[in-house]
Amino acid sequence: MRTIPLGHTGEQVSAVALGCMLMGTSTDEPTSVTMLERYLEAGGTFLDTADCYAWWPSPGDTGGESESLLGRWFARGGRRDEVFLATKGSAWVPDPAGARAGTVPAPSQYAGARADTLRHALDASLGRLGVDHVDLYYVHVDDLATPLEETLSALAGLVSSGKVRHLGWSNVQTWRLERIRRLCATNGWPAPVALQQEHSYLRPHPSASKASIVGPEQLSYLRAHEDLTLVAYSPILKGIYDGRDHHVMESYRGADSDARLAAVAKLAADLGVTGSELALAWLLHQRDPSRVALIGPRTLSQYDSSMSALSIKLAPEVLAELDAAGA
Repeated sequence: MRTIPLGHTGEQVSAVALGCMLMGTSTDEPTSVTMLERYLEAGGTFLDTADCYAWWPSPGDTGGESESLLGRWFARGGRRDEVFLATKGSAWVPDPAGARAGTVPAPSQYAGARADTLRHALDASLGRLGVDHVDLYYVHVDDLATPLEETLSALAGLVSSGKVRHLGWSNVQTWRLERIRRLCATNGWPAPVALQQEHSYLRPHPSASKASIVGPEQLSYLRAHEDLTLVAYSPILKGIYDGRDHHVMESYRGADSDARLAAVAKLAADLGVTGSELALAWLLHQRDPSRVALIGPRTLSQYDSSMSALSIKLAPEVLAELDAAGA
């Protein structure tokens, strides 16, 4: 599997990261373990989870299930040293039942990014994972209610303690990212080296909220700052390239997306692949800026389909046609 640099850290990470969000809940343990083993056998190394994964699939789920499953897998197989392990804090939901009543929790329902909250969250994650450190630790959901100085100072302490090697940020707007980087430079704190955002072939509608989705401005920012690597989550947008309707599409609806979906359908048929496979292959061909595709399969067939995108080689004229599509 191709690897790409993680910022300027000297680390090389897999171009496809395996999202473990549903492992231990919607995806049972035997299936999850099979997926993990297949991923490592394919040359993958980059595993992504979070302390809140996954409280929402059913009433009995409370969060932490994914980390706990990974911890059992590490303990049985001793494969911790073979992976670049990322987890996240700040989006823990103390009251899953209350949050489950809505489609997206309100900011006040998240644990947040106060210093003590992050310190306790990381210790809990390390305990579930059964490890003494993680390679990458994200602020999962940007916390506008906590002073950045407090959050960044706490994160710097986690790095200096040896519990975290590198830092990342997710679901964050560009202006906040710039402020974060400036504060880190001013105070000598470690800056984020990874930015995890929703990103796919479709372009967000101009009226969509940009807090969690990479738009043209944020891509331009990333091109200017090669020390920050984009980790693109939901690269196939919940199956919409294969005709599935999903509420995630609300951020993309419009003439531009209609034209790009039509281009995907035409070219996928020409190439004999699915729309999702083509969209993922398109992302894997992008180099400016370079980006990691974060897949989150629920089933082995979904995993196999996503991994098949690695073998799809898109000719320059196909890429040009995809890039030219739009209103």
